[in-house]
Amino acid sequence: EALHHYISVRWTAGRVPGSFFSADIFRNFAQNLDEWASMDPGVLQYFGGASLLTQSHGESLMSFFRSRYAVAGLYLLDEPETALSPRRCIELLTLLRDMGRKGHAQFIVASHSPLLLACPGATIYSFDRAPVKRCAYEETDYFRVYREFLNNREAFTAG
Repeated sequence: EALHHYISVRWTAGRVPGSFFSADIFRNFAQNLDEWASMDPGVLQYFGGASLLTQSHGESLMSFFRSRYAVAGLYLLDEPETALSPRRCIELLTLLRDMGRKGHAQFIVASHSPLLLACPGATIYSFDRAPVKRCAYEETDYFRVYREFLNNREAFTAG
């Protein structure tokens, strides 16, 4: 079923800024940012002073996340882990946790990463089957599969 049947959004203190993130949108944004920087190099300061296109994919994503999520708002992230190493996923997890604790930003994250799903205080919903249901971290398929693999990788790799 459609997601809009399960969520309801209310602005209690008026509208807030926010954004939607996906890897496809990010690539276009990084290219546009370089074009803007050719006319105003100062725009890159917001993202750590370097072009997002000259950094590794994971570094550029983290530069974007650090700068963008410091601004109060509601952020929708679609699989932000796609280009992140496990270490960078933990860095993003820490950033999301810290921004959430400051109380000025909220995140709705669609993720397959057991690292990101481990965010303290997160409410996890499973969309694996209808109806959508709330579930504990340890009940997620992603956690279970990774745990099984790490506990007995030979069972998965034996030929």
